[in-house]
Amino acid sequence: MNFPEHAYSILVVSATEKFHTALRPLLPPSRYHTVHWADSVSAAKRCLLERAFDFVVIHSPLEDDFGTDLAIDLSEGRTAVVLLTVRAELYEEIYDKTSAYGIFVLPRPASRQTVLCALDWMVSMRERLGRLEKKSQTLSEKMEEIRLVNRAKWVLIDREGLSEAEAHRRIEKTAMDRCLSRKEIAREIIAGGQTAPAQKEKQAPQAETF
Repeated sequence: MNFPEHAYSILVVSATEKFHTALRPLLPPSRYHTVHWADSVSAAKRCLLERAFDFVVIHSPLEDDFGTDLAIDLSEGRTAVVLLTVRAELYEEIYDKTSAYGIFVLPRPASRQTVLCALDWMVSMRERLGRLEKKSQTLSEKMEEIRLVNRAKWVLIDREGLSEAEAHRRIEKTAMDRCLSRKEIAREIIAGGQTAPAQKEKQAPQAETF
């Protein structure tokens, strides 16, 4: 099987050593660079305060809680992909409660191959979330650039009496001449930095009319 080039971090929450022993061989370092183990919800929360994880596997029930609320909290407030294992007779009930949150629910007992498939599903979901995060970050950066450029244009309008179009051209030309981004030039203008002097645009001769 061809794994993605990068590896992932995973938190396994289980109160049984038997589950740890069975799962450990399925988490090779080539795919999971960081594996943390917690035996309760409270221990898991302490781990989560220290760092973020790509995946969280919850083997219910736990000593201090069943694990469903932890799974829901993780899915609502974080980007971790969550797998919750439950006894087969509880599968439908837990699935109905958690499916809206994007939580993977695995009934047990489960074969080794089934667990591997579940881990593959989690990788696919994490890759998809990663792409969405990048798109969201790119959009946020673009909106920030637009906001800064607009502020800089109004500084030039107020300070130098330029029109909005002239201010826009000033920012564009200065960024090009200095090999900087528009955002960097806008920040300089807002902070009172000096931009390259604007050159007057040559007006094209008017065409002769008949």
